[in-house]
Amino acid sequence: MILITGGSGFIGGHLVEALCSRGERVRCLLRRKLATQAEVVFGDLVSRAGVEEALEGVDTVIHLAGTTKALAVDDYYAGNVRATETLASAVAGRGIRLVHVSSLAAVGPSLDGTPVGEDDEPRPVTHYGKSKLEGERIVRRLVPDAVIVRPPVVYGPRDTDVLRILKPLTQGIALQIGGGERWFSAIYVGDLVEAFDKVRSQLEKTAGNVYNVGGGLSNSVSLLEIIEDIERVAGTRFCYEMEAARPGDQLYYVTDHAKLTRDTGWAPKVSLRRALEKMHAWSKENRRAPEGVSASAGVAGAAPQVTEAVS
Repeated sequence: MILITGGSGFIGGHLVEALCSRGERVRCLLRRKLATQAEVVFGDLVSRAGVEEALEGVDTVIHLAGTTKALAVDDYYAGNVRATETLASAVAGRGIRLVHVSSLAAVGPSLDGTPVGEDDEPRPVTHYGKSKLEGERIVRRLVPDAVIVRPPVVYGPRDTDVLRILKPLTQGIALQIGGGERWFSAIYVGDLVEAFDKVRSQLEKTAGNVYNVGGGLSNSVSLLEIIEDIERVAGTRFCYEMEAARPGDQLYYVTDHAKLTRDTGWAPKVSLRRALEKMHAWSKENRRAPEGVSASAGVAGAAPQVTEAVS
């Protein structure tokens, strides 16, 4: 039995679907009722409600739940630190395998475009990133053999956070994009789900390790590139102006997947262009965007104001 926290979120929803489609037994710890193929236990990691019931008969936990957007700073630490400590404390000593999903924001930006590695000194610059790093340290202390995965920006069908940025463009409204040209690693949601499968199925190699997920600077993207690719996919032109970077702006959130590939054989398969085509088809079918374009986000603090809720 696999327990997934954050199964109601964008990434979690894709993960639950993939596991259930293969006939795996899946349970979700949810705060509210949701249509899902998985077994459901209602509860809350911050209050500890339902945690013991959710862990009954479980051999693997994939911890996706967290807070990526908050009005108050303390909410990041409640959702990413205290909730993680609740789960890790409950898992500790029970022989349950734990895959903890952190964020590239926990390690922070690259200063010069050199991809950050798993052994680099973390330098998070946002409260989101700082809280995710603190969550990692709690997991490592309480469950030493847990696998920690740090995704970058995650994109794919069924998420509309970037749509809030792009919608004015599709309506002919001119936008000013601050901060200059910034580069960030990105991954298609289906590729990330496959990465989770790889690390949990090869624990003889992955247990106790941290894995960054990304493709290095050559496989990273910029917001400008995304806009230009969406123009090509949607067959329209947008009106926008890119402002120059200011002192202190973080220009590179890039990493690579060399360690993950070496240990598991995983590599991303879906290109940005192909992913945008998939999102375009999905959003047209679901009528979610004026021109049929919808994009996702992934990791708050790891890209230019691009966030994704997983709880």
